[in-house]
Amino acid sequence: MVKQDGLTVLCLRKIAYGNGTSSNINMEILDMDGYTVRLITNLFDGEMCLFLLGVQFMSILSIRDVSLYVEVIGDGSPLVLMHGGPGSDHITMSPLQPLADRFTLIFYDHRCNGRSEGAEVSSMTWDNLTADADALRQALGFEKWAVLGHSFGGMVALEYALRYPQSLSHLMLVDTCGDAWWVQENAPAILAKRGYSESTVKTARRFYNGEISPSEMTPTMMRLAGAYYHRLNISQLVHDFILGLRMKTRPEALIFGYGHLLKGWTVMDRLGEIKVPTLVMAGRDDFQFPPEHQAILADRLPNASLEIIERAGHNAPSERPADVIQAIKEFMAGEKPSEAS
Repeated sequence: MVKQDGLTVLCLRKIAYGNGTSSNINMEILDMDGYTVRLITNLFDGEMCLFLLGVQFMSILSIRDVSLYVEVIGDGSPLVLMHGGPGSDHITMSPLQPLADRFTLIFYDHRCNGRSEGAEVSSMTWDNLTADADALRQALGFEKWAVLGHSFGGMVALEYALRYPQSLSHLMLVDTCGDAWWVQENAPAILAKRGYSESTVKTARRFYNGEISPSEMTPTMMRLAGAYYHRLNISQLVHDFILGLRMKTRPEALIFGYGHLLKGWTVMDRLGEIKVPTLVMAGRDDFQFPPEHQAILADRLPNASLEIIERAGHNAPSERPADVIQAIKEFMAGEKPSEAS
């Protein structure tokens, strides 16, 4: 038993099979220093490690043809958090960390995003994004998990629910859409209605259609930052600036995502296939995916409830974390979410 970056880990030697390959092994070991321990094969570094549940685990895991950056915290039923972007990373989901008091939270970076490595950006397809997620579920030893996706992550979550319905217990869609038209065409129009300059509106249209150069990503995000919030105050700005220092952005993923993956993308005609309990949630002032689209999503999903977070924009988990966390807990407990204030 060793300590590594604050994580208690027991490392064993790799088990090799006749064909020279290793395999994921999942088993429960009870009453080891009072903890329940899960045995996971880490295919990336060739070791098998025992991770104490409830203690943070950070690693690069070999999943299919890529190396995914993964963090696991908390204890309880598993809840995977799919970050937005494209071109962002799991840090954007940090405001939801308090949920670790009730759930085992799995944060990870999509292929070609954040700290995940090993794949060309052209491999960022819906087939690969969803297959990566389900292979990660299997590698961590979960039969099913709840899935929460924010923004672009919500689109991945919808595609995942359609492809792997047997792998979900619950679905949570936060500030997201079922049709890319809302961000690529309607969002710039909303900015114009809100009084943004013609130049800013044109910049937004280029940004959300992948028509920028890599060097334009950060300055464009800063230029549009105010639009993402109900009200951008100093404390919120400082908080998100600190998060931004930890975040690894990938301009090539943003450009490919908006310019190719999302072009003409829609699942609106397939929403009726998703049968799991679903929470549709968004900020009242979300300019990308406004309440009228959230109402359509909730209406077309057979087992969905709708929660609009007041005094929040596109980043509701960051702007109103207590309201979002409470809504998630009530939904997962099978309660009707209370009206957010």
